Amino acid sequence: MPSKNAIKKYVTNGYYHVYNRGVEKRKIFIDDEDYKVFLYYLKSYLLPPDHPTHKKLPFTFRYISLNFDLYKKINLFAYCLMPNHFHLFLKQLDHKAIIEFMKRLSNAYTKYFNKKYDRIGPLFQGRYKAVLISNENYFLHLSRYIHLNPLELKDVSKKNLINYSYSSYGDYCELKKTDWIHQSEILEYFQQKAEKKNKNNSYKDFVEKYQGNDKELLNNVLLD
Repeated sequence: MPSKNAIKKYVTNGYYHVYNRGVEKRKIFIDDEDYKVFLYYLKSYLLPPDHPTHKKLPFTFRYISLNFDLYKKINLFAYCLMPNHFHLFLKQLDHKAIIEFMKRLSNAYTKYFNKKYDRIGPLFQGRYKAVLISNENYFLHLSRYIHLNPLELKDVSKKNLINYSYSSYGDYCELKKTDWIHQSEILEYFQQKAEKKNKNNSYKDFVEKYQGNDKELLNNVLLD
């Protein structure tokens, strides 16, 4: 029987929760450099080749974006990198763009990781999982769930969650501005829904003060 969310449904303009973990639940990020390399790959695929921030990429990464047009096909809304897994919330603008995006991302990072740590073989636990998000409740709560992931770590609490370096939460709280994160659609959607219910429309409050059970609500679209 296929593992949970291994069978994928691809649609144009579809919203997806994409995730994977290390094989045997091993760590896929050992030090800060590993996280930054994974982010370098995301950046190189999700920005056009003439974007000025490419000048800040290490030379070995600059060539990547010149060969692909994934920036036209994928909008990344939210992400979180954890020691042994990652979460991406994205919209694919082209049918099956996720396949190319994840193949390049996974292969490139695995090649880097195996070379650095002198290992061979797969790094990830099978192919990535991609869950089509079609429920309005899932749309908002998935971003919240992703941004709360760092609370699993001993040194992260809600008091310093916004400072976690390897998630997009800081972009949603205006602490940073990442050119390849498309947060406006979620923020606008959230604000519209909140205003209709006469509730506080602060995304930060929604993430940190909401009392519901995200894992129960999102059971079918989460990492198993």
